[in-house]
Amino acid sequence: METHTFFLHLLIILLSARFFAEVAVYLKMPSVIGELMAGIILGPSLIGLLEPDEAIRLLAEIGIILLLFEVGLETDFKRLASAGKEAVIVAIGGFFVPFLLGFIFAYWVFNFSLMLSLFIGGTLTATSIGITVRVLSDLGRQNKKEGQIILGAAVIDDVLGVILLALLYESAIHGGISLVNTSKILIFVSVFFLIAPIAAKLISHLIHHLDKVNRIPGMIPTTIVSLVLFFAWLAHAIGAPELLGGFAAGLALSRRFFLPFGIALHHEPAFVKRIENQMRPIIQLFTPIFFVMVGLSLNLREIDWSSPFIWGFSAVFFTIAVIGKYAGAIFLREKLVMRIAIGMSMVPRGEVGLIFAELGRMSGIFNNEVYAGMVIVIALTTLLAPLVMKSYYGRFGRYLN
Repeated sequence: METHTFFLHLLIILLSARFFAEVAVYLKMPSVIGELMAGIILGPSLIGLLEPDEAIRLLAEIGIILLLFEVGLETDFKRLASAGKEAVIVAIGGFFVPFLLGFIFAYWVFNFSLMLSLFIGGTLTATSIGITVRVLSDLGRQNKKEGQIILGAAVIDDVLGVILLALLYESAIHGGISLVNTSKILIFVSVFFLIAPIAAKLISHLIHHLDKVNRIPGMIPTTIVSLVLFFAWLAHAIGAPELLGGFAAGLALSRRFFLPFGIALHHEPAFVKRIENQMRPIIQLFTPIFFVMVGLSLNLREIDWSSPFIWGFSAVFFTIAVIGKYAGAIFLREKLVMRIAIGMSMVPRGEVGLIFAELGRMSGIFNNEVYAGMVIVIALTTLLAPLVMKSYYGRFGRYLN
């Protein structure tokens, strides 16, 4: 591709992502839906103005890594501890039940391959913290009891989801489930959880010192992006996908991270807040490219919409995606109205589900029809759940207090 053509395509992607995200938010929808629609409209599904190319794919991959960095940066293990065993019950049930149901239906009902079935089940485990937090915040419920349980459960889901994503992705790349690669990933995650507080303390002190003595602006974003890229390279070097390194870097710098054993090395909250504020524009620049790329990679014209497969597939796995997230909440010793609210809040898949789906496509596991079906399921859970949550709280919110 000519350089000037690349510039034009990037310009179109950034502006269209912003425009459709604004429209989505205006219509009370998550912004990720608008960015996804931008890719569908610009890509081969509709007007065919853009096609995914290698340069855009690289930028999109940076977007994935930075997105997982932000997820790690915002992960709050103290919130998990305060929610206690109820958050664990919601997370474990909402993680394993969709995974098992998705795998069983994909493998035995649709007769898909083992790896494809595992990837479908894995995609259904996701929970979007960003969307859930935004809705709870809009409703003023993030600090209520159910809000603490929901956010604590979402933290566990994120950690389990990233580990599962790493395992499935590496298995797909190497053509099957490998005990060696699986062990590498598990060892990487385990070692990281042990050394992260120490590493975070040292890194934050170093960056803080450099920020004080440097004479030109931009020290924090330069060093943080370099750190994220290093963690991504390190993850790849030991056999894990790069995005796990992004998540690890974010988690290491999170001001709310502590070891499960109660050993914590805290940062200066004000300095960590500066890191978040200065990194946010960079993350907001790159992550929409990923979601537009997801839409560009989806060719709806190649799908036989008259075939019962796409409708049956989407209906079955959408049902599993919704019911599976209620599995943990239903066992809580809380009022039914609260259990319903908690299960409903865990339904949105959002960006985490799209990352699963896109990596399934990139690794050659998802064909176009399965990929389209999964994107439909993710889009429906992402779009409908916040609308239903707002309606539900409007009618029954007074019974939750």
